[in-house]
Amino acid sequence: MPFELPDNLHPNCGPVAWLLGTWRGNGYGAYPTIESFQFGQELIFTHDGRPFFHYMSRAWIVDEAGEFVRDGAMETGFLRCPEPGKVELLLAHNTGISEIWYGEAEGGKLEIHTAGVSFTETAKEVTAGSRMYGNVEGDLLYANDLAAVGQELQPHTWARLQRA
Repeated sequence: MPFELPDNLHPNCGPVAWLLGTWRGNGYGAYPTIESFQFGQELIFTHDGRPFFHYMSRAWIVDEAGEFVRDGAMETGFLRCPEPGKVELLLAHNTGISEIWYGEAEGGKLEIHTAGVSFTETAKEVTAGSRMYGNVEGDLLYANDLAAVGQELQPHTWARLQRA
């Protein structure tokens, strides 16, 4: 699907402009404290000309045939671009977790790491995260590593999404 840069794109957002739009696809999840799972996902990145994007993600668990089983994780926040190539991400999750991430974007790749994680008293303890997003053959591929509930930082979810 063709993609055109918006006329009002803030110059600081140039290195992440490829993320704009709606992405849908499937992914996989695993972690030592849970059963492995497959999921469908939709990511949406929007902007209004200022140096940030609004981000929203929703996922749903699917069975081996790809059929909907139940709703899954949701997160929303702002991908801020204080200068070209530098990013800050503020995220809030439906599971009671909020995070601040810092990182860099260049050449169709965005790599971020947590600088701070907070969680409600009913949420699972999360202590760190690392994410990499990449534009690969026009698709959005990502890997999300997680340190939580006493476990070391390790792969948790990964997916391949197509522009809708």
